[in-house]
Amino acid sequence: MSSFVSETEYRQVRTRIPLRTIQLVTLALLVVFGLGPLYWMLKGALSSPAELAANPLALWPAEPRWDNFATVFAQLDVGRYLLNTLVMVAGSWAVQLFVAVTAGYALSVLRPRFGGAVYAAILATMFVPYTVSMVSLFLTVVDVPFLHLNLANTYWAVWLPAGANAFNVLLAKSFFGGLPRELFEAAKVDGAGTWTILSRIALPMSRPILAVISVLAVTHSWKDFIWPLIVITDPSLQPISVALVNLAPQAPQDLLIATMVMAIIPPIAVFLAFQKQIVAGLGFTGLKG
Repeated sequence: MSSFVSETEYRQVRTRIPLRTIQLVTLALLVVFGLGPLYWMLKGALSSPAELAANPLALWPAEPRWDNFATVFAQLDVGRYLLNTLVMVAGSWAVQLFVAVTAGYALSVLRPRFGGAVYAAILATMFVPYTVSMVSLFLTVVDVPFLHLNLANTYWAVWLPAGANAFNVLLAKSFFGGLPRELFEAAKVDGAGTWTILSRIALPMSRPILAVISVLAVTHSWKDFIWPLIVITDPSLQPISVALVNLAPQAPQDLLIATMVMAIIPPIAVFLAFQKQIVAGLGFTGLKG
């Protein structure tokens, strides 16, 4: 029964049939727009270039070429690009999780004297377009202040800027702020230190929000294109998102689409594996100030 139609009205045929029709049509459109591009990619990866050109609207290739997925590993060296992407994503995930947890814990539980000002400054970065800060970020990466290190063509150039994610800090702070403060006060009375409270009390209770931050970090890092393209110019270190652009002019169309399919499988698998934790984490996170 719909929430905007009473039970009495829903029992009437003239109300129930149009409502169910609208629901089914809406669901069908969502399926088409959501799964349609994925299905087209799979179909294109299994079709020959000649068939793609002659009959691009075919629902399924006449002779599926499943060996295309093995060919992209042998001819296009996709395995190396996927491994580069895994290394880049793993480092970005670790940095984002560390920064979000420690910053959220400090702002919500420790509550330093200037915590409000720091939190306001972190939130202010959410209103600055990424492209505006890209030039200054690049200059910082090629000449790290005080250390005078050039991080270009290293994964540190991707890992470290990834930690400056204000939204993840907002999620962690909101979640930690909703935990009972009596637990932290009791632990302090028992002599527990800051890191003991974080590791033994806060973190075990924070698995839902950690799953949400992890999935957001993984999906964002996996699909990131502009920044890795700028700071990683060495082809042997580039992730799959950048490699696809370099492969486009030289690779056959079917192999290129097969590479795209291989590139989207990992983030989809991560989401499907942790979807329950994601929903639970979003439910627990009230995004309170």
